[in-house]
Amino acid sequence: MRVIVVGGGVVGTMHAWQAVERGHEVVQIEREAEARGASLRNFGQIWVSGRAGGEELDTALRARELWERIGAEVPGLGFRANGSLTPVRTPREHAVAEAALARPDAAARGYELVTAAEAREINPALRGAFEAALWCERDAAVEPRTAQLHLREALRATGRYTFLPGREVRALAGPGAVRDDHGDVHRGDVVVLATGAWLSGLVRELVPELPVRRVRLQMMQTAPLGEPLTTSVADADSFRYYPAYKSPALDALNAEQEQAPVAAAHKMQLLMVQRQDGGLTIGDTHEYEHPFAFDTLEDPYEHVAAVAESFLGRPLPQIRRRWAGVYAQCTDTTRVVHRQQVADGVWLVTGPGGRGMTCSPAIAETTANELGW
Repeated sequence: MRVIVVGGGVVGTMHAWQAVERGHEVVQIEREAEARGASLRNFGQIWVSGRAGGEELDTALRARELWERIGAEVPGLGFRANGSLTPVRTPREHAVAEAALARPDAAARGYELVTAAEAREINPALRGAFEAALWCERDAAVEPRTAQLHLREALRATGRYTFLPGREVRALAGPGAVRDDHGDVHRGDVVVLATGAWLSGLVRELVPELPVRRVRLQMMQTAPLGEPLTTSVADADSFRYYPAYKSPALDALNAEQEQAPVAAAHKMQLLMVQRQDGGLTIGDTHEYEHPFAFDTLEDPYEHVAAVAESFLGRPLPQIRRRWAGVYAQCTDTTRVVHRQQVADGVWLVTGPGGRGMTCSPAIAETTANELGW
């Protein structure tokens, strides 16, 4: 079988991986010289802890298995089973963490409520003040800026993979075929459109009422910390954001403990992950109203920096990079992804939202299974 994948981000690349792994030939087409969207502009977290139960958690856990397996084959991914800690400081936050432990799927997530002293044994860099922390053993991380590069190197080594950058697919050219802006036609047995947040052009023509929205976020990265941050770190505002923490305890937190005004205005949480060079990726905000601003705002950066410093008990290293990114999310946020046949031999796979990096291997595996690759 010959598979045409349109889109060079992590979802598209994982579809290419699944196809090649199953013995097929793949041509992957990317409109930029390299993928530049949400697949690079993220934390690199394989984030199991906050996922909703049922299909979403099953997908995340399966993806976690696949990431670890692929990471063993492709060391350049920088896969590491680092887990995550969410420190809590107030009785309301502590109650939400305790409610998470009562979930029937808590063991599958690797949840444990640990004391502050135990949290510092797990992650000695957390020298700030907090009372306890929710530990999630199943969380992991990879290097988002370089993951696609290393995956493609491994795919090329099979002899059954071709990457064509700098080509925008403009039209269908028959069953299982597309035409790019160079006028070239690429024919296969199946086409997978995995175009991420690029939902205009051909995608809009094929699905004018696509049930997917775009979400913008701000993030930043520091110089090396100078010591290991052995886990990913979140703050208790992540309880308000991730569906796994829904409970009466969370209702009480939302009703009785206000977010900081900046965090509330920008729908913020702290997430912090150390990169292999020692720097910290820190964020983030969520903007849903279109049109998005073209610039970034300083207040959210100041807020997440202050929260991060309060957990570390020390000033952050110099901020070296700031950026904004946009991802595509299903308008029905309970759906893991929007997967739709849009023409004969052509499938659209989009809208995983903030789950994209985490769930992409399992999303691609499901596509391959459903299409009978």
